[in-house]
Amino acid sequence: MVAQNKKARFDYFIEDEYEAGLVLLGTEVKSLRMGRANLKDAYARIKNGEVYVYQMHIGPYPFAHYDNHDPLRPRKLLLKKQEIKRLYGKLNEKGFSLIPLRLYFKGGKAKLALGLAKGKKKYDKREAIRRRDEQRDLERSKKGY
Repeated sequence: MVAQNKKARFDYFIEDEYEAGLVLLGTEVKSLRMGRANLKDAYARIKNGEVYVYQMHIGPYPFAHYDNHDPLRPRKLLLKKQEIKRLYGKLNEKGFSLIPLRLYFKGGKAKLALGLAKGKKKYDKREAIRRRDEQRDLERSKKGY
């Protein structure tokens, strides 16, 4: 696991998950192996029948003296054509968006877990916080006895 978007599950209902490969430069792969990635503000869009991820920050590789990559450049995602068509249909529905959830290595290749997400309202977030606090209190009471 290189990076995880912890706010995604708090801000969105995740309807479906997809695993996508990434088209990366050499310095980006080396930075990922050092754990220099951030998915906090990242999102994905379909453009000309291809999926791109925007605002995913991969820090510059410190040992590259020249020809280093742009940390916030749009990166192409590798998905099957059928998956892209299915996503395109879903994204045209009201309220759905593509949110990166996790960035990890699988078999030596960098992979990005995408979530088909629907935004939560403020009252949904309050409900999640209340449920989490109740669970925490329940665990504390069990440990006390």
